[in-house]
Amino acid sequence: MAAELNSFELKLATSTDWVDAVMTDFDHFLLDHAAAEKKAASMALTMVSHYPDRTVLVSKMTDLAVEELTHFRAVTKLVIERGLTLAADEKDPYVNQIRAAMRRGRDPFLIDRLLVGGIIEARGAERFGLVADALPAGPLKRFYRSITRSEKNHKTLFVDLAFLYAEHAVVRQRLDELLTIEAAIVAELPIRSALH
Repeated sequence: MAAELNSFELKLATSTDWVDAVMTDFDHFLLDHAAAEKKAASMALTMVSHYPDRTVLVSKMTDLAVEELTHFRAVTKLVIERGLTLAADEKDPYVNQIRAAMRRGRDPFLIDRLLVGGIIEARGAERFGLVADALPAGPLKRFYRSITRSEKNHKTLFVDLAFLYAEHAVVRQRLDELLTIEAAIVAELPIRSALH
């Protein structure tokens, strides 16, 4: 797919206050990051269950689930090395609010689910990149640079799949609508040491 078709930018940049909050309580951010990777793997497998007839989606989401579990394992290792313990999952207000904007009906819901997935990955790529920039040189900085690259690839993956299953003009219009909704959500959420 041509890069110009699946590329998009978030409509609101993350504030430096968010970066400051993360750097002030990096342990909490790390625990939240672990939970986010686990949820991402689960989401990918759920899509396989809900759309078993979409063979390209099944293949791509299976690969994504494996990659997200690999990230979860790596973050869990960092958590343990820092003497921390994983916590019970908490509801993510950002994810819940953006998912609430998804349309009903099998096909519209699929397209929205893919586009929301791409937007969430784009926000993750932006924020992991900010974390990488703020960290001192060393293994942790390199790790977050690597995670940033992965999230950028995932953003493209979801949008590519949306283009596969719907007309390009429809996808572009809906993506723009969802990006506007996402920006409004981010603007209203409290700043905390968490991915979202």
